[in-house]
Amino acid sequence: MDRVTDRASSPAASPPAVPAPPTPLLAPLLSAEGQALLAELRDHDPAQELTLATRLRREHPAELVSAALAQARLRQRAVAKFGAEDAYRMYFTPNGVEQATRGSVAAHRAARFRALAPDARVTDLCCGIGGDAIELARAGLAVTAVDLDPLTCEIALTNVRTLAPDGPPVAVTRADVLEYDTTGADTLFIDPARRGGRGRIFDPEAYSPPLSWAVDAVRRAGAGAVKIAPGIPHELIPDDFEAEWISDGGDVKEAVLWHRREGGRGNGNVDGGGGGGGGMRDGLASVVPGTRRATLLPSGATLTGRGLPDPPVRPVGRFLYEPDGAVIRAHLVAEVAEDLDGGLIDETIAYITADEPRRSAFATAYEITDQLPFGLKKLKALLREREVGVLTVKKRGSAVEPEELRRRLKLKGPHATTVFLTRVAGAPTMLIGHPVA
Repeated sequence: MDRVTDRASSPAASPPAVPAPPTPLLAPLLSAEGQALLAELRDHDPAQELTLATRLRREHPAELVSAALAQARLRQRAVAKFGAEDAYRMYFTPNGVEQATRGSVAAHRAARFRALAPDARVTDLCCGIGGDAIELARAGLAVTAVDLDPLTCEIALTNVRTLAPDGPPVAVTRADVLEYDTTGADTLFIDPARRGGRGRIFDPEAYSPPLSWAVDAVRRAGAGAVKIAPGIPHELIPDDFEAEWISDGGDVKEAVLWHRREGGRGNGNVDGGGGGGGGMRDGLASVVPGTRRATLLPSGATLTGRGLPDPPVRPVGRFLYEPDGAVIRAHLVAEVAEDLDGGLIDETIAYITADEPRRSAFATAYEITDQLPFGLKKLKALLREREVGVLTVKKRGSAVEPEELRRRLKLKGPHATTVFLTRVAGAPTMLIGHPVA
């Protein structure tokens, strides 16, 4: 039975047979009147909200209208993370929308958990509004979700019930994760809060719970993962964990520390793959301590570290490759450079150059037509001569703001091009080119 319990207890203990009732804040929205109101507000214009609220309050209780409008706004924000089909059936809190895992990323992680421990119950500490619990349940895994806030717990349970109705039963417990007894839990997922009253928290020991506590909890369980900020210094990554950086559509979304005690649960490498070079969805069940991994969604291409030295610096060739952000965060540029038979344009810049075009799942290729010392007048004259009206500006190692640059250039014309503002062997440089199909 799906349920919310209210205690700091062992997951092995027997929970009450009757689910806790919805909280006063959520129950009205789950009523027939609340559901109809949410359906009416699905595509409302927030700019017209005052007029809309005044009209709706003539027909519905004021508190219900306020709650529905707030939820409708949150759902509209959540579409970017969960897609319209899921977002408009879910419930959120403001912090829940902000901190929830993107649906595609959660699905990838759930697939790894399924491969890592297919028969285990995953204990999801700091579950929030249930983004990860939903995908774990969709992957066929039993879930015990834990959070401190009662409304958040009720929302998590409702979201999992709604989006994974055919999954294994989920238990949601309201508890302080620092006091929650994980005795008997063999697989943990911990998503510490990384935001406080002043915004993002950069010190992992200031996470809630601290990173050291989360790492020790996973070690005791024997298998699991800890979600961390992608900018974490590599020296803070424990030697007995694998670190995975994940991007979606080219944007780095998060990093995860994976652990499985030797001889623990799991079923080995379930799908073969391409070894260290990076196959599609390869080695989902393989957790190699000390390994760095970059995973690119939606393709699922995965690159693992091979312990290579920094690539050599060489003159700019005909082609420039821009590694995916997850590759850069994982410090795997050398692996991509080796696969492309290329080198760096500068020892501090993560652009790879090569003389021949090669296909790579981990870098975008551009053909370079011009290399110029940095200068606004030179760039403006060249673009005007070539009738460039659409300019894509990419920068690495430059303080120039792309929007300000485009404003000052005042471009007109039918053609498009790309300019890289960067450094080549230490010198400020402009590289002009276009993407390779």
